[in-house]
Amino acid sequence: MWTRLSGLLLRHLYLYRRSVSRIMEIVFWPVMSLMVWGFLSGYLKQMDLPIAVDYLLGAMILWELLYRSQQSVTLSLTEEFWVKNIINLFVAPIRTVELVLTLCVIGLIKAFIAMVFLGILAWYFYHFNIFTMGPGLVPFFANLILFGWSVGMITMSLILRFGHAAEALIWGVPFLIQPISAVFYPVDALPPWLKTIAFALPSTHVFEGMRAVLNTGKMDTALLTYAFGLNLAYLAAGGLFFAWMLRQARIKGYLSRTSIE
Repeated sequence: MWTRLSGLLLRHLYLYRRSVSRIMEIVFWPVMSLMVWGFLSGYLKQMDLPIAVDYLLGAMILWELLYRSQQSVTLSLTEEFWVKNIINLFVAPIRTVELVLTLCVIGLIKAFIAMVFLGILAWYFYHFNIFTMGPGLVPFFANLILFGWSVGMITMSLILRFGHAAEALIWGVPFLIQPISAVFYPVDALPPWLKTIAFALPSTHVFEGMRAVLNTGKMDTALLTYAFGLNLAYLAAGGLFFAWMLRQARIKGYLSRTSIE
């Protein structure tokens, strides 16, 4: 299993050796987002709202974890459609779980690089050190990565079924989740009917926990417990949905139809 898994992983990683655009994709858009929120945070700091600065920059960096992990998982598979290699991939002696694990590891690597890079820039330019959260940053990181994987598997499933018509979901789904997850504001700012949906997302508990740490210096273990529990459910659902959609795609010929579009 490890030989096949490492082979798939190296195949994707080698693409970055000679592709400036792929390397830029890891850092360019996160840096642009950091600049926008950093300048806004600087303005708020001048208005004597230092905690708001921490909230915004902390949320922006953590959001990139979820976004990058989800996008990396889905884009890695979508590129197989773009280069007409999807049929070759699925006739190879590779199990579904090995393919999914490879895509998830790629998402993890890219999300980690983005977080470290943004953390350094935020500290240098805006004097915000996200690593002051200490060990509490690890469960935040893990929960957002897990949720990104879950969303990525669901998005991949829809792409397998609907082909190129569903590619917009790669960028659209995260920004559908963002306002409900209360990324840049407390969940109390949401209308009552939307709070129920918000608390059904692991990301909401993570961002509420982040604000609690920045505000009190203490970790809310209840929020993390809820987040991990929800992530287990979402991972199971996402994995089963992807396996079912892949089976349907093979039986009904969706893969071959999409590969020649």
